[in-house]
Amino acid sequence: MSLDKSIGLDTGDLTAISIRHEEGWKQSLGRFFRHKLAGIGLVLFVLMLLTAVLAPWLAPYDPYNIGSSYQSPSSVHWLGTDQSGRDVLSRLIYASRVSLTVGLGAVGIYVLIGTLIGAIAGYFGGWIDSIAMRVTEVFMSFPYLMVILVMVSVMGPSLGNIILALGLLGWPSVARLIRAGVMSVKEKSFVKAGIALGYSTPRLLFIHIIPNVIAPVLVNATFGIAASIITEASLSFLGMGVQPPTASWGNMLTEAQSFSVLTGKPWLWIPPALMIVIAVISINFMGDGLRDVLDPKGKR
Repeated sequence: MSLDKSIGLDTGDLTAISIRHEEGWKQSLGRFFRHKLAGIGLVLFVLMLLTAVLAPWLAPYDPYNIGSSYQSPSSVHWLGTDQSGRDVLSRLIYASRVSLTVGLGAVGIYVLIGTLIGAIAGYFGGWIDSIAMRVTEVFMSFPYLMVILVMVSVMGPSLGNIILALGLLGWPSVARLIRAGVMSVKEKSFVKAGIALGYSTPRLLFIHIIPNVIAPVLVNATFGIAASIITEASLSFLGMGVQPPTASWGNMLTEAQSFSVLTGKPWLWIPPALMIVIAVISINFMGDGLRDVLDPKGKR
């Protein structure tokens, strides 16, 4: 008797499982696009990504070109100019690159770290799991924004350092999600079949186990992108984020610290504030849609 049959699985069973898995993902995609707010969020997010990629062709002016300051919106400058005479619309378009880079970069880093730590802790258990979870709890006890401010102050307020700081502090929630999923899935029959067939631990973890527990992490990642965009905007507003003349939605809002600008020159702060709101809401809509689709108890 073969090892596959000895544990109750044969080639036909494995093929059927693979087909059902593929059909399940197709059904999930269909359910996602039937979620109207999630579809709207996805469209808005794709438009922002295209705006960031096509910024050199979409921006009407060089975002660093200096002209007449504080020009109100007109046919020449659709969103007016700032205190240095730079076109606000052009800077708004280029700023989307910074905010989306921070969101996607930081989430990419902490999802990778959290997945590795959570998978190793959940699969091996024992003292490895205990150490990994104690380290995770220590990181979760840090006052998030204060630690980021300290790290950025020490390393310097640059785009790369902001992404690194956010990425190094955001992984604990992902690690806990992956650990819980791995601990459950590793007892399934297909994992035991892989062990019996002599599959290596990396192959079992990264090809057979993690793909089956990644769904909650995808939802967490979407909300993480929104949170990272808000954090970057907050740091830039405080002067600890991306530094001028590089444009970000956060440092464009710095103008709102002046009461005269806040009340008399709304074109300087309403557009970047509106872009932050649209970005965060669209990503949260996507996250809600993913959560509803991937929740095994959810019905639509």
